[in-house]
Amino acid sequence: MPTHEQIQDALRKVIDPELRKDIVSLGMVRSIETPEEGRADVVVSLTTPGCPIRSHFEKAVKESVGELGVGVVNVGFDVLSADEKQTLSQRLGRQGGLPEGALAAVKNVICVGSGKGGVGKSTVTANLAAALQAEGKDAAVLDADVWGYSMPRMLGVHGRPMVSAQRKILPLDAHGGVKVISIEFFLNEQDQAITWRGPMLHKAIRQFLEDVEWGALDYLLIDLPPGTGDVAMTLAQLLPQAKFVIVTTPQPAAQHVAKRAAETALRFDLEIAGVVENMSGFTTPAGERFTIFGEGGGQLLADELDVPLLGKIPLQEELRVGADEGMPLVLEDPGAPASQALHHAARGLIAATPQQLAVLQEPSGPPVPEITGTALPMAQ
Repeated sequence: MPTHEQIQDALRKVIDPELRKDIVSLGMVRSIETPEEGRADVVVSLTTPGCPIRSHFEKAVKESVGELGVGVVNVGFDVLSADEKQTLSQRLGRQGGLPEGALAAVKNVICVGSGKGGVGKSTVTANLAAALQAEGKDAAVLDADVWGYSMPRMLGVHGRPMVSAQRKILPLDAHGGVKVISIEFFLNEQDQAITWRGPMLHKAIRQFLEDVEWGALDYLLIDLPPGTGDVAMTLAQLLPQAKFVIVTTPQPAAQHVAKRAAETALRFDLEIAGVVENMSGFTTPAGERFTIFGEGGGQLLADELDVPLLGKIPLQEELRVGADEGMPLVLEDPGAPASQALHHAARGLIAATPQQLAVLQEPSGPPVPEITGTALPMAQ
């Protein structure tokens, strides 16, 4: 029969899918008991009573302990107390508290960034989501560019979201079955200007992440605003499991800015999944090709970051028209050169990302700091 310490070490394989740390380091293993030979009873403390992947936790605990030769593994659950949640939140540096399970059933969170505007990042995001859906993956888009929101127009979906019985916001369904959330859905009219300051922007993004009923998804794509600043910092804190896809155009000016965006992500321990080069070249109806924005910037950036070049999207008028009219080109004309390149990028992203829930993946980011210092005397 394995010892208490051996069972505890085995449980380090079980990962909280939102915090991306093992349940032992997070202090979520309430108790381990071995009342008889060949049996282990484990109690796990969840961050929320209605955790949508409770069954996945149970399966992961049974598998990890069962690998030690334990024939019967009983798994029980309780919920962390308010004080325990506050302590854990402080250890993780999460000022707004712990997640409540909204993203627990999302296998991959992909932030799509560019560092600068005008490179077609949002067009790539919309079409990439539609391409992933066409590849048989459940995909959704969160429009995190609160000031410059464009996903409703590009995906052809407008309206006011419903609220579930659990008081969660329900995303709208766009063409091809892609789920979408954008600030436009909560405004009085389409294309209304937003004049918020930074704190309100961060509050909106946090609400989109935590108060939306995303459900089970293979991919949640987050369309980031231009720049390398505080939005990335907010997402890094809220989404330690996220990966970045960097969009650039071939010319050096865009490539250098995109590199800064990638370095910002890496600084916060967010993995770069790959690079997409947009506007890579224009081919006339006669077959003559022009490299209007230069050549090779995407490959050069991918080489510098040591990540794959997921795709080179040719400059094609129909891609722009589809974005303006709310019908992604990958759905309207799958055989178009830009559509084929976007499908290639989607397949590359699938190959570069896990296809299972994070409870069975590897942890990411820095380790959870231990509680240190001397406890202060409490008033009676």
